[in-house]
Amino acid sequence: MSTDDSKGPHVDASGLGGSAETGTHNATAEAGLVRAAEGFAIKVLAQDGLARRARISTPHGEIETPTFMPVATFGAVRGISNEELAGAGAQILLSNTYHLHERPGEETIEALGGLHGFTGWSGPWLTDSGGFQGTSLSDRAKIEEEGVTFTSPVDGRRRSLTPEGAIHIQEALGSDIAMVLDECIPIAEGASDGDDTAGGRTETRELERAMQRTLRWAEGSRKARRRKDQAVFAIVQGGASEDLRRQSAEATCQLDFDGYAHGGLGLGESRDERRAAVTVANQVLPADRPRYLMGLGRPIDLLDGIAAGVDLFDCVVPTRNGRHGLLFTSQGVLRVRNAIYQRDDNPIDPECACPACRNHSRGYLRHLIHSGESLGSRLTALHNLTYYLNLLTRAQRAIEAGTFEALHAEIEEIAERRA
Repeated sequence: MSTDDSKGPHVDASGLGGSAETGTHNATAEAGLVRAAEGFAIKVLAQDGLARRARISTPHGEIETPTFMPVATFGAVRGISNEELAGAGAQILLSNTYHLHERPGEETIEALGGLHGFTGWSGPWLTDSGGFQGTSLSDRAKIEEEGVTFTSPVDGRRRSLTPEGAIHIQEALGSDIAMVLDECIPIAEGASDGDDTAGGRTETRELERAMQRTLRWAEGSRKARRRKDQAVFAIVQGGASEDLRRQSAEATCQLDFDGYAHGGLGLGESRDERRAAVTVANQVLPADRPRYLMGLGRPIDLLDGIAAGVDLFDCVVPTRNGRHGLLFTSQGVLRVRNAIYQRDDNPIDPECACPACRNHSRGYLRHLIHSGESLGSRLTALHNLTYYLNLLTRAQRAIEAGTFEALHAEIEEIAERRA
């Protein structure tokens, strides 16, 4: 692993700008470079404290925020149809550049009409750059200044992912929002996605090195842009350090991307550290660009992010936990695999109108999951997605009404309660 500590872009806070009212920005810059996506903008409609209710315009439709993006890693949310996703309230889906590059390959997807034509989902798509997947393959990957070289878990071949290559792959995929390649390392040694209980901390100098490399990779990604109809988001790094997060946000803003994301969280920091890291970065990030919290997580994580001014979220938690029978409800967390629900004829959540809650009992869903019937895991995953999407719709309404703090307190109170 390289230890190059060369500095990232020069920080000049006076370079921040743009209109918070209209959310538009200029596309003028160095000759030949695409500096801003056409047909992409954000308009803030209401605020309650730092929480904001906004509308993002993309070439494939508008996105009412704050909202949650279901994770369709390989171009599909496992077992759930596009029609079911739309019925649950999904507006935008997230797919993964690393996995789609592996199979079927971006050339195949491009030949079949890009992600929209290939998958049949006509709404907006966001593609992650694959940085987390590439850098997390510690036993297979080598991270250098040029990018990530890794051994494919699919066919065993050595492949590479560069900042420029990640953009070109995403341009072939045709997503509405692309992400820059970043170096993502755990805040705590041995931490995994969503883990805030790990032990020994990664040294600050390692977090700073990864942050500076992410800045240099962002510059390479910016220069590689060719499509004018695709927005590109940069990523703020810096572990749980408020100073590093502030530095990263300041320097990344100078590169003038269409939006900004918080990366590298949920990897060993505490909830308080996470909230502070997001808040301090959002104090620097321009108000006229979308903000995206990557890979988090539990319902309370989403509400914490909204309270700090975040617009977009994604995570595998609702679908992964749902498939294993851990369900989120208005009454608390329900572990439907438990024996207590064997003869329970109540719905998962009496306040939910998803297909599982409308048509089936807890006892029946428990039976399906224990029997290994795919219908059970499909219905429970769809229930969790419906809960998440409805929760963020409630957040939109609460911000409009000036009652977001009360909703935040409500979700915090039920976060660990057993239904």
